[in-house]
Amino acid sequence: MHEASDNTEYYFNTQTRMVEKGRLSPWEHLLGPYASFDEASQALETAEKRSDAWDDADAEWKGED
Repeated sequence: MHEASDNTEYYFNTQTRMVEKGRLSPWEHLLGPYASFDEASQALETAEKRSDAWDDADAEWKGED
């Protein structure tokens, strides 16, 4: 099992589609930091859910259905 120790940060690399322990790649390819390997491995799903929620909030604010 991949668990974070005290200050370990995990990143999801959008280019390689792999989780990195620590920042190993350029920022333009990374999502994170995340506190655990599991959180980082779900980065794309998390980003999609947040984007959908923001789109819904924008539509509501604009009075769209």
